[in-house]
Amino acid sequence: MAANKVEERNQLATVYVGNIDDRATDALVWELFLQAGPVVNVYLPKDRVTQMAQGYGFVEFMTEEDADYAIKIMNMIKLYGKPLRVNKATSDKQTLDVGATLFVGNLDLAVDEKVLYDTFSAFGTIISTPKIARDPSTSASKGYGFVSFANFEASDAAIEAMNGQFLANRSITVSYALKKDGKGERHGTPAERLLAAQAGRAASGAQMPNRMFADIPPPNMPFGAGPPPAFAPSFAPPPGFVPPPMAPMGAPPGYGVHPPPPQWGTPTGR
Repeated sequence: MAANKVEERNQLATVYVGNIDDRATDALVWELFLQAGPVVNVYLPKDRVTQMAQGYGFVEFMTEEDADYAIKIMNMIKLYGKPLRVNKATSDKQTLDVGATLFVGNLDLAVDEKVLYDTFSAFGTIISTPKIARDPSTSASKGYGFVSFANFEASDAAIEAMNGQFLANRSITVSYALKKDGKGERHGTPAERLLAAQAGRAASGAQMPNRMFADIPPPNMPFGAGPPPAFAPSFAPPPGFVPPPMAPMGAPPGYGVHPPPPQWGTPTGR
């Protein structure tokens, strides 16, 4: 459980664990994730001054398959009443909050963060743990929550499919959440969508397709005009050359091939 640097670990076999309660220790996290597979290392960063936990950590498994299995069974499991967020360490910081945040209202009091995650993750990638508004003193649900997606395609699909649907015997309302600036504007504006589209194009345009295998003609030569003169064949058939006829299907070997002319002084077989 030594606190080695993250870069020294096998990143493919390491999971990121977020939303960890301050009371959780390295040993407790180790024992919890041991249910998914052999654990090699647990690292819970602490503040250099206060030595308080940062609320997240990394768990390295022996194999990449164990890490994938841990993501499937441990994500949204509650520890000290807080649902853990578990995903691949290599992809955790690759998601960008574009503003595709939904408000989910009229929730049954029995609906928790895991139910929200399991329900809405069917529409796309959820970039953070769904939040249920709770009473600070009793931790009881206030009947509404928030879900943030990685893109607007997923959030639009969730609104279209889930608004007015029943969840735990109550018809829920799903719409874009109000922005935190207090001006009454909701997420999902054209400006947010434009910025999200530009960010998506920048991310996808970083890698260009390989075109080295293609024969690209010179600029002044249209496609289909044949290879340039430098690649023209260096031989030509003699004048009057007629190619031999093709043999029909099922013909015996040697069909259509004329025997060579007889030579003087050699028997002809007659």
